[in-house]
Amino acid sequence: MWSNLNPSGSGLCFMNRIDERLASVRLKARPALVPYLTAGYPSIELTVPLASAVLSSGADMLELGIPFSDPLADGPTIQMTSFEALKNGMSVGRALEIGKEIRERDRESPLIFMGYFNPFLKYGTAQLLKDMNASGIDGIIVPDLPQEEAEVFGNKCSEYGVYLIPLLAPTSTDERIYSACEQAKGFVYCVSLTGVTGARSSLSSGVHDLVLRIREFTDLPVLVGFGISRKEDVRRISQFADGAVVGSAFLDAVSKASVGKETDVAADFVRALLP
Repeated sequence: MWSNLNPSGSGLCFMNRIDERLASVRLKARPALVPYLTAGYPSIELTVPLASAVLSSGADMLELGIPFSDPLADGPTIQMTSFEALKNGMSVGRALEIGKEIRERDRESPLIFMGYFNPFLKYGTAQLLKDMNASGIDGIIVPDLPQEEAEVFGNKCSEYGVYLIPLLAPTSTDERIYSACEQAKGFVYCVSLTGVTGARSSLSSGVHDLVLRIREFTDLPVLVGFGISRKEDVRRISQFADGAVVGSAFLDAVSKASVGKETDVAADFVRALLP
């Protein structure tokens, strides 16, 4: 078991892996690189090898996407991978098993679940967080978490040593940013654009201003996601933020890989983004 709790279960007894990794990255004066991988895509059997390949090739953390039938914040690529993963039989329970398998191979790299609230609620939020802690999952991102539920869910996350990482967009008000940062642990996820996920030819011009607004409310690291696809994007983001999350472009590369070459393509993609 990879528990972040003290023996009584009443609080954290040591620094979360997310804190440790981001502190290490900051000392090296480089941006954190975080690929997003849909659990169960292109197959359940390939998920753990793909995760291990990217983490051993220079990725600092991994976001493990939990597929959902109605992914409102996601563009065509992640919608497609979620649909295929569900066809393959992926579920929250199986994702927890996959997380545990990844953790058995890699004791140090942070693992983060990213998914919609409905499947987590159906599973049972307290049970989910307990099982995440037992599987070595360090954090959770819930794009559609209602604001009125955030405080309650955040308190539950703290009970089980799981970091609740907020998602903030260019449309977020100062009140929303303040509220999210109050609950945040680990880092703040800054959405670079208004709209759904997906690789873009260029970054939104407003992302720099959003990061500056977020920094007015928190000292936590700020990572930028949505629309990042190239080394040049990561380099630009590193000038004002602490790291980049790469999802659709990474999954597009895996989707185009020849059968049997998926892990090689994933590893090469990550290495090509490194500073």
